[in-house]
Amino acid sequence: MKNTRKKTLKLSKLACFFALLVLIAILTAGRFLTVLESPKKADVIIVLSGGAGRVEKAVELYKAGYAPCLILSNFRETANSSRNMLQTALALGIPQDVILNEGGALSTYDNAKFTLPIMKNQGFTSAIVVSSDFHMRRVKFIFDSVYKKSDIELTYVGSASEYNAKRWWSDPFNREITFTEYTKMIGNFFGYNGPEAKKGLDRIKGWFR
Repeated sequence: MKNTRKKTLKLSKLACFFALLVLIAILTAGRFLTVLESPKKADVIIVLSGGAGRVEKAVELYKAGYAPCLILSNFRETANSSRNMLQTALALGIPQDVILNEGGALSTYDNAKFTLPIMKNQGFTSAIVVSSDFHMRRVKFIFDSVYKKSDIELTYVGSASEYNAKRWWSDPFNREITFTEYTKMIGNFFGYNGPEAKKGLDRIKGWFR
């Protein structure tokens, strides 16, 4: 009887321990997605398409003297309600001649893959990568992988969004972002990138609706 009780107690403690780990993981899931490194001077600022506020953050960094030029990845994509990325940068006072445009990226992986040759052709050895705050963990994972053997130093700076990292479960908007980012991150880890990965994500989302 004593041995049985000891085993039951050990199993209960183990269950409580794992339950605590799960709870901590859930509570910190949103904060894990965000990466905000302190900006430092670089050769260029790489701005990723796909979210409001990204170009504005890059312009802020440019005007603060952190880099002398910008690379707009998928520059034709809408950056706000009325302008694409290039139009937004120009409207905010960035000179045309300090902007390098990349027009083919359809995913975060493409952002990394297509900006790397531009970096090499221009002789750049460092860059600040800008995207939405909730997107930055996956951006760092992908860019670190693609740029791994390039000897190019990358700094990751997120632009503010409406995402609530501390209470990501509080409403559908935050839950959707969290679910999407983690699903994509898992897919990226297993080598699924680009448009096909997005189709797979849409199918997975359909299972939960």
